[in-house]
Amino acid sequence: MPMNIDRDALTRELLDMVAEEGMVDRAELAVEKPLEELDIQSADFIMILMAIEERYGAYVSMDNELTDVVTVQDLLDLAITKIEEHQSEKTAEA
Repeated sequence: MPMNIDRDALTRELLDMVAEEGMVDRAELAVEKPLEELDIQSADFIMILMAIEERYGAYVSMDNELTDVVTVQDLLDLAITKIEEHQSEKTAEA
């Protein structure tokens, strides 16, 4: 049986991670905001993705998967998709 992911809790956790790793004030982290406006650089991106992988085991490729990521919401959607894929793979293996 697949593990149900609480998307709201996951979204909050991911926003906290983006704020921490991207060195952005959590209060400024609105989902519709372009990452560029928040001054999140590629090095920050790498730190965010590494933190996601470390915590959730979900790998996000820096290459093609990030080309469509413009806003905070885009980043959250991509991360949540990867985490859900990883969870279902783990469940399938069990």
